[in-house]
Amino acid sequence: MERFVDLSEREILALAIFSEEEDSKIYRSFAEGLRKQYPASAKVFDEMADEEVRHRTMLFDLYRSKFGDFLPLIRRQDVKGFIKRKPLWLTRPLGLDEVRKYAETMELEWARFYHKAAQSARDSSIRELLDRLADAEDEHESLAHKLGETILTKAARAREDETSRRLLVLQYVQPGLAGLMDGSVSTLAPLFAAAFATHNTWQTFLVGIAASVGAGISMAFAEALSDDGSLTGRGAPVLRGAVCGAMTAAGGLGHTLPYLIPDFFAATVISICVVAAELAVISFIRHRFMDTPFLAAAFQVVVGGVLVFIAGIAIGSS
Repeated sequence: MERFVDLSEREILALAIFSEEEDSKIYRSFAEGLRKQYPASAKVFDEMADEEVRHRTMLFDLYRSKFGDFLPLIRRQDVKGFIKRKPLWLTRPLGLDEVRKYAETMELEWARFYHKAAQSARDSSIRELLDRLADAEDEHESLAHKLGETILTKAARAREDETSRRLLVLQYVQPGLAGLMDGSVSTLAPLFAAAFATHNTWQTFLVGIAASVGAGISMAFAEALSDDGSLTGRGAPVLRGAVCGAMTAAGGLGHTLPYLIPDFFAATVISICVVAAELAVISFIRHRFMDTPFLAAAFQVVVGGVLVFIAGIAIGSS
């Protein structure tokens, strides 16, 4: 692997040519990945890809006039100092904010490359072009801003933000909320049945752990197998299942952990307080992301929770 300072002008130009070509393909991949859900942003990346193609043409024309048609193969990974890039363009679905930040990092890296290359260039025409490209990369942020002004208008951005919010709800909030509700409510009956049947905090804790872990595994498989996400847009089944299962287990463990306290009365009071907090959190999430009025959400969740809680105490006391 070569050091940048050891590269000749010919190698610097070859590296820039291959890199501009690669960057144009990355932007094109971003555009394709965003086109269905974020068409306005996709058009921005199409324009940036076209700009990289123009840069490559300028570089290759200069290279051919100086060194001929043969282009030595030298890429970023062959030179020390370049950031190793995560292949974000292969990810589906693409996250809009993550893609924008990735593109900003790419432009910053290449602006610094061209500035440094221009400083080391001895040929005046090569140095002039590298300086121009450095300025162009510096201005790419303003180019993106200008494109955003004309293409990514306020209305388009609002539509894309709403799409992004819907995807967040479908892929994370809904499975997480379903798991949290199941874990917080369904484990109440076995936990408090064991508590009032035995009045033994350790035995109650074991029942709660078993119920929470079992419910988490069950909900994880149920969510992951419900659909593959290809038509519903709900994302990767494994990820949804993991989120749902983890939140189910967390919902049950929250009111199970107080039974590590040896005193039965204190443990039960704290556990009931945790249950109240869990139901409040569930109500808030339903209000915040599912557009349910807070009082209506609280009423629905609390009624279900109280019924299961009473059933558990009744069974344990019988």
